[in-house]
Amino acid sequence: MSDRRRQTDRLIAALGVLVLALGAAAVWKVAHEGGLFREPESAGQRALRQVRAELGRGAEVRYIEAGIGAVSCGYAARGPGQAAVAFVSRPQRILFGDDPLPREFAETRDRYCPGFAQRPGVAAS
Repeated sequence: MSDRRRQTDRLIAALGVLVLALGAAAVWKVAHEGGLFREPESAGQRALRQVRAELGRGAEVRYIEAGIGAVSCGYAARGPGQAAVAFVSRPQRILFGDDPLPREFAETRDRYCPGFAQRPGVAAS
């Protein structure tokens, strides 16, 4: 066997070990940090995380109720003593009642949380 052939075989073996090590590290990271063994986030936890991401770390969810599917609706504020604003929390997005797209908020709220934020005696349409 030539020297060149031996070096090529060693390089192939070393690259194989490197690929296996990187694969094992990626699987470990996903399993322990990414969610394979993590409990699913509740609707309330998700809403609080989304509210704090949008309104700041001191933001608080003041009221929450379940909507249709994985959606929840409620009221949140930037902090104690601040005015509350309605929200609709979906798994990948949160909408607020004071967003620049009020029609989208209203349609989403009516679709996923019928009866939420309605005055007593007013039927959701």
